[in-house]
Amino acid sequence: MTVQVSEIYLEDRVSGGSARAELRDAIEEQQLLDWLNAWQPAVRDLIVGLNARGVPANQWPQSWHWQWPAKMAEVAGLIAYRGYCVTCGGMTQGLMRLDLTSFAREVSQLGKPLVYVEYLEVAPWNWGDGERRARYAGIGTALLAAAVALSIEEGFKGRMGLHSLPQSEGFYRNACGMTDLGPDAECQGLKYFEMTEAQAEAFLGEETAE
Repeated sequence: MTVQVSEIYLEDRVSGGSARAELRDAIEEQQLLDWLNAWQPAVRDLIVGLNARGVPANQWPQSWHWQWPAKMAEVAGLIAYRGYCVTCGGMTQGLMRLDLTSFAREVSQLGKPLVYVEYLEVAPWNWGDGERRARYAGIGTALLAAAVALSIEEGFKGRMGLHSLPQSEGFYRNACGMTDLGPDAECQGLKYFEMTEAQAEAFLGEETAE
């Protein structure tokens, strides 16, 4: 399968400028090698630092334990699942796995097909915390824009849904303009968010304007 590559730009928070990046509609072997050889040592260093500062475990980045090779292996060869990544500076900066078999819950869209974001994570050096600045910004937004674009391509009119880790709720609600449908008892009590057709149009419009 041919991988589609789009040029995007991220905010470089170290230089204060922008950085050319690539959005790719696949997660390939190189991304999993980057996760193993670069992300994992960075996660370990981060956790050690948080421990040393006395930061309680419930305040650590909530995706630190995710295992991307396993996540991709469990859907290998299944056409209803898609992987996307963002690369910049010769390194994978963000990963996303999508499910195309879900349906909307928001009352005005109820029962209509949507793209469900199962997992979205940025590289640990892009997390940022009170002690350090994130390297690049805009990765999550670029990946969500790709999910909305795929929804449109599939005839789902931009509808998109996801369950949010608590630390990301503000991003999905405020930055992305998604509808907060509250905690889902069937998904560890995580809040479920949806983007309607109108919200998708507004979201993509803002991305184009930027």
